[in-house]
Amino acid sequence: MAKFRKKPVVIEAFKLGEECPDWWADAVSQNHVTTHNIDGRWRDGPDYALISTLEGWMRADKGDWIIKGVVGEIYPCKPDIFAATYEPV
Repeated sequence: MAKFRKKPVVIEAFKLGEECPDWWADAVSQNHVTTHNIDGRWRDGPDYALISTLEGWMRADKGDWIIKGVVGEIYPCKPDIFAATYEPV
């Protein structure tokens, strides 16, 4: 078995519930993402979102990182995995 190292890439990301970038708003308006509030009121952002990915629909909870990948794909990442995988540039 050979070993491989992941190539360094630069991604864009934000935490769900914080200020969102334009690419997220675009994904919502194109129905690639649906946002939900548990109590039906919009407070400081959605409580969770459902994101259409290449692997199917994935749920992102408030505080999860939302990543825009190298080819424009959008997917969620739990905070502990994000911290172990990414660092600011």
